Amino acid sequence: MPTAAKATKTFSLDREILAEIKRTKGTQSESERVNHLLKRALAVEKRAALEREVAGFFAADPDDRAARRAFQAATITVLSRE
Repeated sequence: MPTAAKATKTFSLDREILAEIKRTKGTQSESERVNHLLKRALAVEKRAALEREVAGFFAADPDDRAARRAFQAATITVLSRE
């Protein structure tokens, strides 16, 4: 999975994680496997944040002034992503 730009970074990983990466990498290089796992983890984190936003929005009383402010803040957050 080629990307436009790559940067070399140094991270410390637990030996158990390294062993699992090596065990599950298949035909990929270890770097490709780590990048794939990190992208999936970031997508899961993003989805969880969106779910928290949604839960906060629907938990609010529609007549509540704070709820309207929460809706406005959520709207701004969503629009800033686009």
